[in-house]
Amino acid sequence: MNKLTLPGDPPGGVRAVGVWSIGVAVYFVAVIFRTSLGVAGLDAADRFHVNASALSTFSILQLLVYAGMQIPVGLMVDRLGTKKVLALGAVLFTIGQLGFAFSPSYGTALASRAMLGCGDAMTFISVLRLGTRWFPARRGPMVAQLAALVGMAGNLISTLVLARLLHSIGWTQAFAGSALAGVVVLVLTLLFLKDHPEGHEPAPSPHQGSAYVRRQIAEAWREPGTRLGMWVHFTTQFPAMVFLLLWGLPFLVEAEGLSRATAGELLTLVVLSNMVVGLVYGQVIARHHTARLPLALCTVAATALLWAATLAYPAPHAPMWLLIVLCTVLGACGPASMIGFDFARPANPPERQGTASGITNMGGFIASMTTLLAIGVLLDATGDDYQVAFSAVFVLQAIGLSQILRLRSRAARRERERLVASRVETVHVPA
Repeated sequence: MNKLTLPGDPPGGVRAVGVWSIGVAVYFVAVIFRTSLGVAGLDAADRFHVNASALSTFSILQLLVYAGMQIPVGLMVDRLGTKKVLALGAVLFTIGQLGFAFSPSYGTALASRAMLGCGDAMTFISVLRLGTRWFPARRGPMVAQLAALVGMAGNLISTLVLARLLHSIGWTQAFAGSALAGVVVLVLTLLFLKDHPEGHEPAPSPHQGSAYVRRQIAEAWREPGTRLGMWVHFTTQFPAMVFLLLWGLPFLVEAEGLSRATAGELLTLVVLSNMVVGLVYGQVIARHHTARLPLALCTVAATALLWAATLAYPAPHAPMWLLIVLCTVLGACGPASMIGFDFARPANPPERQGTASGITNMGGFIASMTTLLAIGVLLDATGDDYQVAFSAVFVLQAIGLSQILRLRSRAARRERERLVASRVETVHVPA
């Protein structure tokens, strides 16, 4: 037996790539819809006549729904399988995008973003589960980083394509036209996606009910690796998420005095950096498992350092070279957040993967939601002082970092125990 192949590992191969690509396409479209407000924030403020706090409520509500849905979605994926959950997600986020296109008021637009967030919440956990069902375990870190990379390509479409459509054909046509992509991926999912390869059917789920649900959540949370994964995701993801989802464009235009075109190029740089760094991080972690935590901690430190340098720069505007370095470093936040799943995945058995991934995925979105709200409130309270408002980033990073340092040794000890137990079990399995 190949020492890199575990008993019961899926075979991978061309068919696995094809099926997985359909799931990733759903996630790709969900990210386009999720980040579409990032290039339309100033237009939304004018269209609905709202201030900074009300504008941030769009993204906060969307992320609140997203974060709140993570554990239910994880349980749904464990129970119902990937295909049903992805299809439902595609229906919901497409309806949400269409509703946002035709919303006549702030209230209906909020409801549409909430529905979009609900559908979006069903995609990434499903794609992670699809990867574990179709690819060998050793491919896990790379497959997860590739999924995140494709998601960032969706962000790139928002930045490059949707922004131009918005200003050339108008709000309604741009958002309604983009919703057609949701219909396409829904059809592909219904026709071609399969939950797992033949011969690798999961074990039958135990009796479901409130007691089973509570036990799944409690057992996943009890694992130090799950909690460490959540806090890694919490601490690393939100600086770039907040920047891309809403406040990056207003910060660059209003605080740094850049044109919309130049600000859009810097947002694009964040996305491109994310895609490159994601490939590097995936390769490094696949080959050197112990590099997970150092990569995450270095990303947090670099992000804090660059934000501090930008906000404290002793001039009305930071120089372009510093903004370029900041946006390049922000690109590492997404790949670093994926490391959280590499702590949670080996800490939980297959029947609990969805639940554990849901708990982990909550981290970054709770941090993003909190920071979005804090920045909006501080901007209104200080008369649009971006230096004060963006200082909220450091508070959330400090909270997350303290939890990572508290849990790292406990998670490492538990992982060593599992590794020893698996080696003993392997020795007793006939060749």
